[in-house]
Amino acid sequence: MEIINWGIIGCGNVTEIKSGPPYKLVEGFNLKAVMRRDSEKVKDYAKRHQIEKYFTDADSLINDSNVDAIYIATPPDTHKYYALKVANAKKTCCIEKPLSPSYADSLIIHNAFKEKNVPLFVAYYRRSLPRFLKIKEWLDKKYIGDVRHINWQLNKYPSDTDLSGEYNWRTDFKVANGGYFDDLASHGLDLFTFLLGNMKDVKGISTNQQNLYSAKDAITACWIHENCITGSGHWNFGSNDYLDVVTIYGSEGQIQFPIFEDEPISITSKSHSESLFIENPKHVQQPHVENLRNDLFDDSFTHPSTGNTALHTSWIMDRILGKI
Repeated sequence: MEIINWGIIGCGNVTEIKSGPPYKLVEGFNLKAVMRRDSEKVKDYAKRHQIEKYFTDADSLINDSNVDAIYIATPPDTHKYYALKVANAKKTCCIEKPLSPSYADSLIIHNAFKEKNVPLFVAYYRRSLPRFLKIKEWLDKKYIGDVRHINWQLNKYPSDTDLSGEYNWRTDFKVANGGYFDDLASHGLDLFTFLLGNMKDVKGISTNQQNLYSAKDAITACWIHENCITGSGHWNFGSNDYLDVVTIYGSEGQIQFPIFEDEPISITSKSHSESLFIENPKHVQQPHVENLRNDLFDDSFTHPSTGNTALHTSWIMDRILGKI
């Protein structure tokens, strides 16, 4: 099998266990190089993960002739900056979600890769996880009949970092306008289009209730999918308790599951009722990376999370936040 050598830009916490190791473990892939601006940290990362090359300059990694593909794992506000360089180098790219902080920038990224005819993927890895594929199977088999509505409630209490006032890029309005909504809700909303199809109209209201940081912390939305399934969501990051529950209502039953917690998924209907615990893999992005391999080596396979699908999610997010 041909080997594709990957490089990672931004080898921070997300790449330690969740996403970095699969680029070494998946057959056909090799993690050739990593980049981080801090020389000591990138050297330490490369040593611990047994990676041959490391850089403190992204251009050096992108233009290295021994690197075939790039995974951009930096905060969202730098995605466009690095992505356009990778597109110009005509190298396959996977970008951490969200594709960018805005639909406008996501469109620029999408078009850059499309014009160069270079594969672009986005790390909405829930589309590849077994637990969510089981939910899609239930829906495809119409165990709950015709789907009528989907609802998601996500409540979180303020973190110690939020209360301390310590800087956190995830709640910086300039980096993530919607704060934790950008970082967390994008996962679920992207998954909903995977399960139920694209949305044709989306509306939302948002505000900052706590004044702990500059980004929004309370968001409510409603939408309708192209197949006329309706949806609603509520996200509050200043609640007294934690709640993460999605319910899909059908004409003959319902499905319930969390987006983030490793808890059972359940279905109750006239023809099929069960509760299943499907454990996530140790490296949670491994199925996503395996699908990257499948897409790149098999012309008949299409990865579930591409630049095109992520662009639609960016549009949804901006519609909810009132940016477009």
